[in-house]
Amino acid sequence: MTRVAISIVFVSAVAGCGDLSTVGETPDFTPIDGTLEERAMEVPGHSAVERLQPTKTASLWSGGRQSLLGDRRAGQVGDILTVVIEIDERAEISNSTSRERSGSQSAAIPSLLGIPQRLERVLPDGADFDAALSAEASSRSSGDGSVRRNEKLTLRVAATIVGLLPNGVLRVQGSQEVRVNYEIRELLVSGFVRPEDVSRQNEITYDKIASARISYGGRGRISEVQQPRYGQQVLDRVLPF
Repeated sequence: MTRVAISIVFVSAVAGCGDLSTVGETPDFTPIDGTLEERAMEVPGHSAVERLQPTKTASLWSGGRQSLLGDRRAGQVGDILTVVIEIDERAEISNSTSRERSGSQSAAIPSLLGIPQRLERVLPDGADFDAALSAEASSRSSGDGSVRRNEKLTLRVAATIVGLLPNGVLRVQGSQEVRVNYEIRELLVSGFVRPEDVSRQNEITYDKIASARISYGGRGRISEVQQPRYGQQVLDRVLPF
C-alpha cells in the first residue's frame, strides 16, 4: 500500500511539472507559414474600393496606386492596413439596497359560552385564553456593491485583409509577437471593416471595427509563474468550499 501511495505521489509530481522540454529555453514564436494571412496574400481577391484607372492620354497626372495622388488604401484580399488601438476607459458603479419588514399578530378568547373557563381548569399553570394566539415576525436584508475599472492601452498592429464579404465589407486579421528575454508578448486583432472607414494613411481605429476581437497577453516564464499549478486549478474546480 505504501508503494502504491509513493507511486501516485511521484506521478502527480511529474505531471504537475508540465512540459519540461522548454526548461532553460526561450518560448518559440508562432509559425507564420500556412496562416490565414499568408494564404490571403498568395491569392489576391477583388477590390472593394473603386480605383481610378490611369489615363492613357498624355498627362502628368496618373491615377494609379503607385502615383503621388493615388489611393493606396487597403481594399482587396492580401492588402495590409494598420489598426490603431487606443483604449482609455474608466467606469465606476456603486449601488446599495436595504429592506426591513416586521409584523405581529395576537388573538385572545376571553369568553365563549363559558368554554374558555372550563378549559382553563385542565390547562397547565399560567396558561389561559386571554392570549390564545401570539405571533411575531421580522426580517431585514441589506446589500452593497461597487465596480471600478480603469483601462489604458495604446497599440498599433498591421492587419491583413483575409476576406471580402458580398456587401463589400472587409474581414481583417492581424497578429504581432515580440520576445523579450524569456517572455513573448502577443497581440491578436480580428473583425470586419468598411472600406470607407480606412483613412488616407491606410489606418483604422479599433472603434470602427465591427465584431472586434482584441487579445493582448503573453506567454513565457513570467506568465507561467503567475498561473496557479495544475493541481491547484483542479482543486479549485472540484472542492465545494
